[in-house]
This record gives sequence, C-alpha cells and structure tokens, in this order.
Amino acid sequence: MTEITYSDFEKVEIRVGEVLEVVNFPEARTPAYKLWIDFGALGVKKSSAQITKYQHEELIGKQVLAVTNFPARQVANFMSEVLVLGVVLDDGQVVLIQPDRHVPLGSRIL
Repeated sequence: MTEITYSDFEKVEIRVGEVLEVVNFPEARTPAYKLWIDFGALGVKKSSAQITKYQHEELIGKQVLAVTNFPARQVANFMSEVLVLGVVLDDGQVVLIQPDRHVPLGSRIL
C-alpha cells in the first residue's frame, strides 16, 4: 500500500449516520441491501452495502460510519451516494464499524 500523510487522510470525510430504511437489492451483482441513512444536517443519503449477514431489523436505527465525500456511484439501477464502512472477514462477510455509544448524527471522524 502507498503511504499517505495525515493531510491526505483529512480529505476523506467519514461521518456517523443512522440507518432509516433497508431493502433487498436483487439487481446488484453481489448480494447487497439498499440503505437510506440519516446524516443529520447533511440529510438522508443512499448506499448500496454488501452487509447481508445482518437482518433488516438489526440495521434499522443502527449508527454506522460512512465516507460521505466520494462521488455518487451507479450500482445497477440505484445511485449509491455514500460508502458504508466495515471490516471484511476471511469468508467475505462484512462487519459494520460503528461508534461504541450513541453520538450526534453527522459527526465527523478524525
């Protein structure tokens, strides 16, 4: 991997959001969900996320971390506006990264 500076890292805007809605995304090439996430003052953003090990009910109300300053990306017939962050395990499953306690929506990670 290429080494970066702290100023490079500061360019990546990672914020806390709360999952409002989850629906299956059968059109995606890899199993995924469509998510609607509330980022407070930034508004509600959409994301395609490969986090299907979670049940819909587990995700509703969960705080997640997401990169909010990537350009929107077309995934099948859906425009994904943010990248939800997670740890990829050896078996390919993704474990969400989240704050260890409730924090204000839209808070920035540094």
